[in-house]
Amino acid sequence: MQPDFEQIMRSMSKAQEQLMKVQGELSNTVVEGQAGGGAVKVTCNGEFSFKSLKIKPEAVDLSDLTMLEDLILAAVNDASRKAKEAGEEKMKSSMSGIPMPPGLF
Repeated sequence: MQPDFEQIMRSMSKAQEQLMKVQGELSNTVVEGQAGGGAVKVTCNGEFSFKSLKIKPEAVDLSDLTMLEDLILAAVNDASRKAKEAGEEKMKSSMSGIPMPPGLF
């Protein structure tokens, strides 16, 4: 069975529209990552643009900057993971309604 190329083009156009919509939503999605029980907090949007970094004074020990660096990295990684999950969820829910013609794959 030959795929209907007009249907494929309509589906691709709809997918592109949905992708643009999701990208707009992701720029407005804010997630927070943290480490050390909230001693270090990082916020970023769904496009991985980091917006803030908060460090509680008790997390700063000048004799052990390595620990602070590790906390910051852990908070950034936590925020990145959450932003990725948010993006995947938005993409999955957004694209679920787009029909793909039979025989395409």
